[in-house]
Amino acid sequence: MAQQRDGMVEKRGAGLWLTHVFMIFGVLVIFFPIWLAFVASTVTQPEIVQPPMPLWPGDRFWENYSAALFSGVNVPVSTMLFNSLVMAIGIAVGKIVISLLSAFAIVYFRFPGRTFFFWMIFLTLMLPVEVRIVPTFEVVAGFGMLNSYGGLIFPLIASATATFLFRQFFLTIPDELAEAARVDGASPMRFFWDIVVPMSRTNVAALFVILFIYGWNQYLWPLLITTDPEMNTIVMGIKQMFPSGDDVADWPVIMATSILAMIPPVIVVVSMQRLFIRGLVDSEK
Repeated sequence: MAQQRDGMVEKRGAGLWLTHVFMIFGVLVIFFPIWLAFVASTVTQPEIVQPPMPLWPGDRFWENYSAALFSGVNVPVSTMLFNSLVMAIGIAVGKIVISLLSAFAIVYFRFPGRTFFFWMIFLTLMLPVEVRIVPTFEVVAGFGMLNSYGGLIFPLIASATATFLFRQFFLTIPDELAEAARVDGASPMRFFWDIVVPMSRTNVAALFVILFIYGWNQYLWPLLITTDPEMNTIVMGIKQMFPSGDDVADWPVIMATSILAMIPPVIVVVSMQRLFIRGLVDSEK
């Protein structure tokens, strides 16, 4: 028995060691292009275009990042970062609020056609933004919301996926809680704010991370409704930095802008990683 236990421990130790080796190798493979982009953002243009490219940071960090933040093709990168931040937060918060309320209504209110309306919402998953982008643009233009934060945010705040996920979670909440709240005289919205929303906090956190990154990476919709350079997002700005024709790309500034564009999503993921993981694996019933 002792020999069997020793063998199991050895196998478990070897398997754990191999798991860590493969995990570290995978992290290095994923991180290496990011490292190269960071190195490219700290050197001069000739050092990038003339091989071999350096693998260690240079001495132009402050110069390149200052040029990226306070200059750009049309507007400073800092302005585009702010626009992307407002858009990403607005989309994430809007989607979560609307999805919470719609899922709460579908689960806890009895009205004719409740199931029909839910499946109509769910069927919108089959209609991506590209399919409905022309009528959406006409509506936004008709309301005079071009070149505005409202135009960037409002057409994208409805989410069938978040509604479906919240509905599935609300169905796991015991009916006794709703009955107890009704007996205590709590109104439906009091039950919603005091019981349902606190129980959904990990799900909200997980969805916020996903939806923030979704809003941050939007390109097609901002490209269509913004003609004022002051309303450009960071994703649009990076694309505009690439030269056309015989122009030469300023690669250090482009790479610095790319690194700056990664920082807000990374901060959101790192700061909310515990709630994000719990929201995906734990329903907290």
